[in-house]
Amino acid sequence: SNPSQTEAVEALLAEVRACRACAVHLPLGPRPVVQASASARLLIVGQAPSLTVHQTGVPWNDRSGDQLRRWLGIEREVFYDAARVAIVPMGYCYPGRGKSGDLPPRRECAELWHEKLFAQMKQVELTLLIGQYAQRHFLGRKAHAGVTETVQAFADYAPRFVPLPHPSPRNTGWLKHHPWFESDVLPVLRERVRHALGL
Repeated sequence: SNPSQTEAVEALLAEVRACRACAVHLPLGPRPVVQASASARLLIVGQAPSLTVHQTGVPWNDRSGDQLRRWLGIEREVFYDAARVAIVPMGYCYPGRGKSGDLPPRRECAELWHEKLFAQMKQVELTLLIGQYAQRHFLGRKAHAGVTETVQAFADYAPRFVPLPHPSPRNTGWLKHHPWFESDVLPVLRERVRHALGL
C-alpha cells in the first residue's frame, strides 16, 4: 500500500482511538481496541473487548484469543501483524458485565466507524465473522436465526466470509455437541486463512 493510504488509515485509527461517543455508558471508560492497515488481507470481526483486552489494549489477548489462534492455525506474531491481519470488533470498547457475561457490543462503533475503516481496507480477501452480532451485521438476511445454523451453513458464505462461534472457554460444551465444527469447518478455515495471508 502506498504512503498516502497508510497515512489515511493511521489518521483514521487515531480518530477511532480518541472516540468518546458513548463514554457515559462504559463502566471503565472508553479504550477502543482496533488493529487495521491498508494492506491487511484477513479481517477478524468479533463482539467487543473482554476485561483483559481492555486492561492491556491488545485485541484477543485472552483465553478466547488463544483458542481463536489455534482454530486459525497461526502464531501470535502473524495474528498481531497489522500489515496482514485487521481486527475490528463490532464494539471497540469493553461494554461492562451483565447477568450472564459481558454486555453486548454497543451499536455506536459500527454506525460511526465501520464504513470509514473498511473503505480504507481494499486488500481484505477473507473476513471472519465471530458471533451473532458480526454475522447479522455482515450477512444480513442471509444469516440464520442462530450462530449454530449460520456456522453450519458456512459454505454458503464463501469465499468472502467464514462465520464462527465465539472461541470463549464458555463454549467448550458447544464444541463437544457439534463435532462437525472441528472436522468440517476448521480444515477449510485454516486453508482459507493460509491462502488469504499467502502462508
